[in-house]
Amino acid sequence: MALSYNKLWKLLIDKGMTKTEMRIKADISTTTLAKLGKNETVSMDVLLRICKVLKCDISDIIEIINEEDEGDGNQ
Repeated sequence: MALSYNKLWKLLIDKGMTKTEMRIKADISTTTLAKLGKNETVSMDVLLRICKVLKCDISDIIEIINEEDEGDGNQ
């Protein structure tokens, strides 16, 4: 399985907020922001702080992609 934070980036655009503004308001490090940019795992605490800042649900910022279902032909 893989993670995608594309929903987060789209939500930031919709709210007219930059990544840096979100990072400061959510009190997350630049390293953590870089991990989000690379679709790497971050702590649940970080995700919850982002949700609080953006006033959204966790499903609004993250998507889990099941790589096993892609192209295996077993449906």
